[in-house]
Amino acid sequence: MRLLRRPAFGLLGQVVAILLITLLIEFGASTILYERASGFAVRDDEANRLAEHLVISRRLLAERPPQGRSTMAAELTTDRYALTWSPTPHPTPRIAPALDEMQRQVLEWEPSLQNANLQLRLLSPGRRSVVTGGMQLADGSWVYFRTLAPIGGISFAAERIALALIPAIALMVLAGVALRRSFRPLRMLAAAADRVGHGAVEPVEVDGPGEVRRVISAFNDMQERIRALIAGRTQALAAVGHDLRTPLARLHLRTEALPRDDTREAILHDVAEMEAMITSLLAFLGGAEPEAPSMVDLAVLCETVIDDAADRGADAVYEGPDHLELRVRRLSIKRAMTNLVENALHYGNSVTLTLAREGTGVVIRVVDDGPGIPEDKLREVLEPFVRLDPARGRDTVGFGLGLSIVAKAVADEGGTLTLSNRAEGGLEACISLPDTQRHSDTQ
Repeated sequence: MRLLRRPAFGLLGQVVAILLITLLIEFGASTILYERASGFAVRDDEANRLAEHLVISRRLLAERPPQGRSTMAAELTTDRYALTWSPTPHPTPRIAPALDEMQRQVLEWEPSLQNANLQLRLLSPGRRSVVTGGMQLADGSWVYFRTLAPIGGISFAAERIALALIPAIALMVLAGVALRRSFRPLRMLAAAADRVGHGAVEPVEVDGPGEVRRVISAFNDMQERIRALIAGRTQALAAVGHDLRTPLARLHLRTEALPRDDTREAILHDVAEMEAMITSLLAFLGGAEPEAPSMVDLAVLCETVIDDAADRGADAVYEGPDHLELRVRRLSIKRAMTNLVENALHYGNSVTLTLAREGTGVVIRVVDDGPGIPEDKLREVLEPFVRLDPARGRDTVGFGLGLSIVAKAVADEGGTLTLSNRAEGGLEACISLPDTQRHSDTQ
């Protein structure tokens, strides 16, 4: 039984996610840096304008007599800057941080303000940030000013970030389409690898990047070697089976001519046992061409197996519908059910075969009244060449491949075989087969 866990993301999804995260980080960082640079540019322009306004205002106020300077300061007030004149200094607000960098820019732009005792502060009334400050005139009086509009800063406007991300998203869509096309050979390779051992060999088209093409070529070569190996083994098994059956048939005919005594019966029993061993070995190793699935009436097939056992005098009963069709390998499933019924009759006195639909599949149960199997041996008994004769109480014929053949036939159909001991005694063999045709029709 294979335990497979589907990955959260495929290779294409992981590559697209990595590219998307990288582009998001790049465009987001670029947008922030652009906005930050714009903010610094606005501050530099604000410092230049403020320097020009202060130089002009200081010169004009210095030319006026003290009694007319308040009026002149009001006239110098614009829609960007408000000015007031005071003969004495006003206390500087301590909570307002100093704008040392902006003050340096103003003094570099207008060196004549070096001796004006210029002071700049940042005030934030409410959510607005304005520049306020003062400078001293030659007679010791002061000119105070403030910006009327908020100063420029860093803008994290969602619109700008969205506009910056639109090209990234478009590129990601194009990249996803291109990557999907590039990964198509890998998907074909995975599908072909999953088909290995379940049908005819189908070479994969060599396509894609150089590394992928080499992998596909190596896979095609490996697939062909496996096919040749299986074909050679199948041919060898068929030849061995034929060569062994020929002398056995001659031995059987010669034994029939012997007088009827214990020696003759012992020889016939040994010949029958050897034929059974060859048949079971070829069935397990696949000594014939692989059988193709087809629509089979399982109910009729089950009744046929039970009728054959009942004709031999066995206590065999079938319980189930009159008809139930399923796409399976007919000979393989019939051999599996025959092995289970024969196994049940070999170790018990009666057998009951039931057939029913359960959920999205079909369940076949073969129940006997024999001694059962020890709990710690239920899984081991499904292995090839394992015989538990002491536990079952009788000698068996063959290599111990009966249940292994059943497990292989069920696995080829995508089903499961489960063995369990019944509380009232005996063994229950349960075959669960998926009904893929019915499931697809209901989708």
